[in-house]
Amino acid sequence: MKTLALGAFALAMLTGTAAAAQDQNFGPAIPGVCVYHHDRLLAQSTAGQSVQAGMQRLQQEVQAEMAPYEQFVQSEVQALQQGRGTIPQDQFAQREQALNTRVQEARQLAQTRENELRYTQAVQLQSIAQAADPVIMALYAERGCGILISRDGVLRVNPTMDLTEAAIQRVNAALPSLSFTRMTVPAQQPGQ
Repeated sequence: MKTLALGAFALAMLTGTAAAAQDQNFGPAIPGVCVYHHDRLLAQSTAGQSVQAGMQRLQQEVQAEMAPYEQFVQSEVQALQQGRGTIPQDQFAQREQALNTRVQEARQLAQTRENELRYTQAVQLQSIAQAADPVIMALYAERGCGILISRDGVLRVNPTMDLTEAAIQRVNAALPSLSFTRMTVPAQQPGQ
C-alpha cells in the first residue's frame, strides 16, 4: 500500500513538473502579431477596480432604498393573510389595492434603478475604453504590430506578443481611478 501511495505521489510530481515545463513552452514570438485582453485590463487596472468598487457601492445604495418597500410588502401581505377572516371586506379590499399599488411602485423603482446602474456602468467602462484606445494604438506602433488579436479568441500566446500588461500600466498612469455616482438614463429623443 505504501508503494502504491509513493508511486501515485511520484506520478503526480512528474505530471506537475511536465505541466509546469509545458507552461513555459510558448513557442516563438511571431513578428507583427500582437494580442490584447480588454477584460483583463478592466479587471486589473486601477480604474477598472474603482468601477467595480463603485458599482458595488451603488448596488448597496439601491438595496437600501428598496428595503422599506420590501419590508412594507412582506408585513402587509402577512397582515392581510392573518386578518383575512377578521378584517371587514371593504377595508380588506382597500388594503389589498394599496398593497398592489405599492408593489407596482416598487417594481417600477427597481426597474428604473437597474437601468440607471446599467447605464452608469456602461458610461464608466466607456471612459476606460477611451483612455485605453490611444495607449493600445501607441503600443501597437511601438511594438511594430501588423495585426492585433483579441486575447478572448486565443488559447495560448507567447507573452512577448501580449500588450495587455503594458496597457494596464499606462492606463493606470493616465486614469488612476474613477469617482462617480448613479446616473439618470437620458430620455430618448423621438425617432431614436
